[in-house]
Amino acid sequence: MTSTDVKGAESAGDPTANEAVGHAAGAAPVAAGSALEDVDTTAAPELEEENLSLPGQPASAAHAALNRGARKRSFEVSEHEVPKSDVEEWRFTPLRRFTALFQDEPTDDRAGDPAVDYQVEVPEGAAEPSTLAPGQAPRGTVLVPEDLPTAVASARTEQALHLVAAKNVAYDAPFRIEMTGRGADRRGNAHIVLEAQESSSATFVLNHTGAAQYAQNVEMIIGDNAQMTVITLHDWDDDAVHIATHHARVGRDSRLKHVAVTLGGSAVRLNSIGEYAAPGGEIEKLGLYFSDENQFFENRLFVDHSAPNCTSNVAYKGALQGKNARSVWVGDVLIRKEAEGTNTYELNRNLVLTEGARADSVPNLEIETGEIEGAGHAAATGRFDDEQLFYLRARGIPEIEARRLVVRGFFAEIIQQIDVPEIRERLSAAIEDELARSMN
Repeated sequence: MTSTDVKGAESAGDPTANEAVGHAAGAAPVAAGSALEDVDTTAAPELEEENLSLPGQPASAAHAALNRGARKRSFEVSEHEVPKSDVEEWRFTPLRRFTALFQDEPTDDRAGDPAVDYQVEVPEGAAEPSTLAPGQAPRGTVLVPEDLPTAVASARTEQALHLVAAKNVAYDAPFRIEMTGRGADRRGNAHIVLEAQESSSATFVLNHTGAAQYAQNVEMIIGDNAQMTVITLHDWDDDAVHIATHHARVGRDSRLKHVAVTLGGSAVRLNSIGEYAAPGGEIEKLGLYFSDENQFFENRLFVDHSAPNCTSNVAYKGALQGKNARSVWVGDVLIRKEAEGTNTYELNRNLVLTEGARADSVPNLEIETGEIEGAGHAAATGRFDDEQLFYLRARGIPEIEARRLVVRGFFAEIIQQIDVPEIRERLSAAIEDELARSMN
């Protein structure tokens, strides 16, 4: 059975139309193909015009360009073009703000003064951090660059940081990587490999502060029957620019929880990819972002269902306040022909707190088999719920406090699913600080 739940403005994907409905994008059209029998697919010229292809028919050139699973991947920097706004992958991105990260430049480390300082802490009993050269497995076995910044980060990182959760070991404390940028004019490149071996369980926390021009790759390898949680916190200074690609491969009967939080930085763009190596895998992607005046935060997700009987769940929530506060969320889910028994759902909600802010939200679902458990998506952007505010104010709660309660409740669903108490507390405090700036 296939079910699709789409909520929100029908103008998603059209920035002009989105602006006309409260500066918000709703749900994008669903591109879905299902198994067809006794259908003649040899003559369907109208499909070429709509960039669609029927099952059993070769994909059109236009469809191949749009198909999320058909993108070219290469470690060679020269094989990737400089991003352009007329390319689907970059059409929402303010390219000028990321120009420095489109240059093939080395990391700006100086004697005793790295561009980005790394402090690594491992739990008791875990192996000490190690490094991997290009071509040294498991580096590069999962993450192969799809775009120029990712290829440059890979090529310019001579030694990738490698953290390992050992086979059959469950760690009580998280692995931690503290990354501190040393200057908004300084370039940093990084490749990080996180590995959870068979039947292990571990949490990895990546914390980003300071300022830099930072291109980063994070490669996640989850062995059979293993559990990995990755929490990436972007709490940069206001002048930091950051592009990251996180790519995970989930083994048989294993589980990944990936949590992305973006609160700081001038411009932050995260491309998060998840794929399955065998049946029984589970991927959960959670996200929270709060964009202030002149901040741009973009989250792009791709869940590639390429094995049968796997599940995925995506839930991202964002709030925006201030002039030119901007967010973009694009969620792509591909259910391949061999991925029978898939169950997937993705959701994005945005709360616009002030005039002058804008959120674009585009869920995409592509289905190549009809033999699935379920597939759906939803996206919506709006302002405060007047009924909620009326209910609270009718009980004597002042308007400002009522608005704070609504925002707290809006984010609570995501925060409560973060398994590290200190991070939950930190995020709750950060949201209070954001609200204090806009509501006092």
